[in-house]
Amino acid sequence: MEAVKGQKRTRKSVPESQTWDLSDLFSSEKTWKEELHRLNSDISEVTRFSGRLNHSAKTLLMCLQARDAFIERAYKAATYASLKLAEDGSDPVNQGNYAKVSDILAGFDASLSFIDSEVLQFPDGKIGEYLNEEPDLLVYKKNLMDLEDRKEHTLSPETEKVLASLSALHAAPYAIYSQSKSSDMSFDTFLDGNNEEQPLTFASYEDRFELSADPVTRRNAYESFTNGLQKYKNTYAAGYAKEVTKQVTLSKIRGYNSVTEMLLHPQEVSVEMYENQLNIIYKELAPHMQRLMKLKKQQSDLDEIRFCDLKAPLEPSFNPEVTYDEACKMILESLEVMGPEYMDIMKQGLNDRWVDKAENDGKMTGAFCSSPYASHPYILLTWTDMMRGTFILTHELGHAGHFYLANKYQQISNVRPSTYFVEAPSTLNELLLADHLIKKSSEAQMKRWVILQLLGTYYHNFVTHLLEGEFQRRVYTMAENNEALTADSLSAVKLDVLKGFWGDTVSFDDRDALTWMRQPHYYMGLYPYTYSAGLTASTLVAKMIKDEGQPAVERWLHVLKSGGTMKPLELLSHAGADLSNPAAIREAVSYVGSLVDEVEKSYT
Repeated sequence: MEAVKGQKRTRKSVPESQTWDLSDLFSSEKTWKEELHRLNSDISEVTRFSGRLNHSAKTLLMCLQARDAFIERAYKAATYASLKLAEDGSDPVNQGNYAKVSDILAGFDASLSFIDSEVLQFPDGKIGEYLNEEPDLLVYKKNLMDLEDRKEHTLSPETEKVLASLSALHAAPYAIYSQSKSSDMSFDTFLDGNNEEQPLTFASYEDRFELSADPVTRRNAYESFTNGLQKYKNTYAAGYAKEVTKQVTLSKIRGYNSVTEMLLHPQEVSVEMYENQLNIIYKELAPHMQRLMKLKKQQSDLDEIRFCDLKAPLEPSFNPEVTYDEACKMILESLEVMGPEYMDIMKQGLNDRWVDKAENDGKMTGAFCSSPYASHPYILLTWTDMMRGTFILTHELGHAGHFYLANKYQQISNVRPSTYFVEAPSTLNELLLADHLIKKSSEAQMKRWVILQLLGTYYHNFVTHLLEGEFQRRVYTMAENNEALTADSLSAVKLDVLKGFWGDTVSFDDRDALTWMRQPHYYMGLYPYTYSAGLTASTLVAKMIKDEGQPAVERWLHVLKSGGTMKPLELLSHAGADLSNPAAIREAVSYVGSLVDEVEKSYT
């Protein structure tokens, strides 16, 4: 074999310009540790109200205000540790600091659990009386009413305190998965299409080699990737099984009819809405995506479409590269319609080191945005000079813009909306980028390429994550039926989900069944399906912005600034969208079908 190309690099060797600036949170690890020490003593500013919340409305208000001030600081400290771990999970210092803050936060959760417990012990009507007596409590109205809604599923104060003290233990399955994935899992090198040896990481597979235009590179990388996964399948299955068992057990203890009902409760979404999202897209999107893959097979001269070919470019000869600076310019141009306040946020994010774009050993794969209160958001991704990265960047900037505005206009307890809504602002940015690039281009080939990028967004949300959601639905049903969750049974379910969607359009083998090991979302409740809900909403909103212009933009900005002050359906109604109606989902699916139509026509 020839010398290995593209050696991995350590975090310390990454240029500062490619990293985020965590000094905006804490100037050093020393100041972070000092804050942790202060937090341990300052929690008494909240706990001094324990046993007194039923004394008066003023007492409750003072306690909630003290809690908010404390949580703001605690979350900031936790964010610092989590971002350090994300940038390099192989660093033992980062590992230790994250474990330390996780344990401390678990203690805080236990200490603060008295608030919910005492409010839940209020007699009926007490919350309403307090809201009438103390106008300043009105900012907490939704939180207090949400608490009242949880009353029938709440255990005794003593039991709730014990459960809160075990929060770090409850998070163990995800922590073990995440640490193993970033620190322990390794992959063999492989030969690319030029017969050159290439190193492989989780990030380089998902961000580069899976998208390669060369079938030899793509398929050889996949073989190395799945060989690596294979070694960990029993360990990961054991961890995930414990996560599922935990949720099922909690749902029974708390008196829910099902684990699904429990996991949807904090999302403020009905089981019917959840089922509609999964059923309609799984059944009605499949024919459109199968058409797209048949076209890919035809145009690519592949002998067959394998699972590892699904993300291959349909038009490999036309794959323009884009630098990070060029991508930033495109994004800013596409978002001008959002107005000056939103644009200022975007410019700050791109110019002031909110984004960590380097590739280094130990860095978390994928992309995310973290938005600590009273600070600015942070974005993690791995930039590879591929145009798809422009869509990923604007997606995360959508999250950043949303929570920057929510943090600015709402207090910390009212910032976060339901996860059902949370992917709408990010995917709207992607749709606006695609529309801008299509309008800007005069070349038919470029327009088709952009449509394919847009279809990549729908693939990500309506296929990848929707199929994760379908997998979850089946796994939770198995668990509630006391069926064993093993590496083999989980793999069998995943393969069945994939085959049910793709039919005979795609060729599968046992390696594809290991796909359940790739995503952390399974440790986050019923999160995966919400990607499709968010994109359904943003599809409708993007059409309104295109048709109406400024009025639709103003409605949307109002929604972003509202944070978590409303339930998701109410939030979306302010934007002019009704997701309680299955027709909204079908409209989005139909739009995807129209995009596939355009691509098919472009080849005739």
